[in-house]
Amino acid sequence: MTRSGFPGLRIVRTQGEVAQAFRDASLFIHGSAPSVTSPAQVREWKDKTGKPYGFFGITVSLSGEAASPSLSPETRELLSGANFVYTRDTFSLANLKKAGIQGPEMGFTPDGTFGFHLLDEAAGLRFLEENGLQPKRFIAIVPRLRYTPYHKTRKVTWSEEEIKRREAVNEKHAEADHAKLRVVAEAWIRKTGGKVLFCPEMTYQLEIIDPLLFDPLPAAVKKNVVRRKTFWRPDEAASVYKRAAAVISCECHSPIIAATQHTPCMYLHQPEDGVKGQMWRDLGLNEWYFPIEETRGEAVAERVLAIHADYPAAERKIRAALERAHKRHAETMAHVRRILESS
Repeated sequence: MTRSGFPGLRIVRTQGEVAQAFRDASLFIHGSAPSVTSPAQVREWKDKTGKPYGFFGITVSLSGEAASPSLSPETRELLSGANFVYTRDTFSLANLKKAGIQGPEMGFTPDGTFGFHLLDEAAGLRFLEENGLQPKRFIAIVPRLRYTPYHKTRKVTWSEEEIKRREAVNEKHAEADHAKLRVVAEAWIRKTGGKVLFCPEMTYQLEIIDPLLFDPLPAAVKKNVVRRKTFWRPDEAASVYKRAAAVISCECHSPIIAATQHTPCMYLHQPEDGVKGQMWRDLGLNEWYFPIEETRGEAVAERVLAIHADYPAAERKIRAALERAHKRHAETMAHVRRILESS
């Protein structure tokens, strides 16, 4: 999928290939992430090559903030020694300054997903046809637990106590959070006669779609609901979201993928998911950003139905936000280009 969009991409796996890439490359870029998630790789590049490096679209959290680790001495050193540090929200940019990071070029640039441009039209259109989803006559809804249960899918370093804590938080909020999404689904179906697609951003969400979203719905609206039963790649999702009337999500990146296709999108932000939700405000999407604990499902439904009532206005709004994102990408990448030209 990635090679189809970037034909010149070279993927390296062995130590020898990595060493050769270090010799060939002039710059190391740490991409969008909830923090400095690859410090060992950045450190190796820094120590072995002495060549420029930087961070593009990361979240920077301080002690006590959700989702991301606070600045360790190693992280602080790596950030201070970078040629540029661009955060994906202005809250993180303020954290950088509060932490006293000096030296690198710093600024705001949105998550790299705003640059997503891949589509799988064949798979996307096939899915729509098989499920009777007509363009702009359905909305897509993406669920999320407060903490992603990584311990069920990969090796983690969490203690048993931490796993139990996370599971308890998930159980505490799951019904209340997803009841709000159900309100949106039912309002859309009853008011527009359209359909609703329940779909995942992460694999585990396939298991929660039925108990948290579909099963509790009234029988009268279930006939207008489609449930994604298999996981999909983001290029197929993009082709489906391209034809949705709107995407409403408790995950951050599905609505961003929708935005790249000029589809109106809303983010119901759970506090355990960090501070990245600020980027929605940074891009002028305040009306489509909902801190979930401060939000009623009826309020989200009203906004979704407002989109339906004046779709051209909603399209103008999302296009303007995407233009802002691309403008910041272009401005910050211009600095990256200057580094390459001088190296």
